[in-house]
Amino acid sequence: MDNNLQRTPQNSSSEEIDLGQLFKLIGDGFRNFFNFIGSIFQRLFDLLILFLLFVQKHFVKFVIAAVLGAILGFVADNFVKTKYLSTMVVEPNFNSAQQLYNNINFYNELAAARDSVSLAEALDLPVEEAASLREFTIESYADENQKVKLFDEFVRELDSTTRNTIDLENFMENFNSFDARFHNISIVATDPYVARKTQPAILNSIIRNNYFSLQKNIAQKNIDVQDSIIQRQLVEIDSLQGLYKRVMEKEAEKPMQGTSISLGENGQQENKELALIRQIDELKESLVALNMERANKSDIVNVISEFPRRGVELKGFINSFKLLLPAAFVLLTLLILILLQLNKYLKGYRENHMG
Repeated sequence: MDNNLQRTPQNSSSEEIDLGQLFKLIGDGFRNFFNFIGSIFQRLFDLLILFLLFVQKHFVKFVIAAVLGAILGFVADNFVKTKYLSTMVVEPNFNSAQQLYNNINFYNELAAARDSVSLAEALDLPVEEAASLREFTIESYADENQKVKLFDEFVRELDSTTRNTIDLENFMENFNSFDARFHNISIVATDPYVARKTQPAILNSIIRNNYFSLQKNIAQKNIDVQDSIIQRQLVEIDSLQGLYKRVMEKEAEKPMQGTSISLGENGQQENKELALIRQIDELKESLVALNMERANKSDIVNVISEFPRRGVELKGFINSFKLLLPAAFVLLTLLILILLQLNKYLKGYRENHMG
């Protein structure tokens, strides 16, 4: 008993020592961590001060470079022609988006090479107007709602087994520009009116394609066949409704025999009439959808928004040489001074450490 009582204070004191060491280690860990973070900020602050001292030392050189760039930028803005942007929104049908992209990229290559003669022949323009064309671009326009609609249309065409292996996330990951419904075609030119003149040639390059023309004709014939089938079904259902009506009128004219009442036949007759009404509604909805498809597929390329009569001026203060050249001259001066400083440091290092 006495020995146990004597050990208890020793055990408690050792536990206090262990806890004290643990808290000391934790405190040292936090102290080292905050010192490390503080050293990082201190080094960043030192680098900032060194950079400011460097700028202060060469401030006059930077000012001269900026003024020289501004003067040259002002001169360049007066001599460089203003550029204008024009945009057209189209909806390609019958898988013609690939060909449309190829054609636009071809026009852009000719414009980048300044091949005005070939560009004039391709777009049916005078060489002088074709020379004003600077850039052709095309990009798809599809927001999340349109992608979901395209996914729904894509899934409906698949069988049940394949449908279970494809989800919306995979469809979004594999979505490419050709799958979009709408596409923006943009033209940059120094002539604000030339983009509108290129529109017929751009569209005709797709419309005159024999394959797309064949696809369009077949699609129109299929729509006409479906329309005639629906119209015939509506006529047959209308005749069937008239037959049911005449049968019911004859049944109503028969004299009542006895007091027995049968609701089965009348209920069945009413169900048939309701089924016919529902079928008529479905056929009318199909006819509306068919008319919408006829309108959408009437052209190989639907023009949603034409090129404007006059393009929008691209040159602003941000795109002007008065801003770009001073910034470029200052950055170039900074790069040269840093390289000179680095070269000076390397020479000093070689003299001090390599003899």
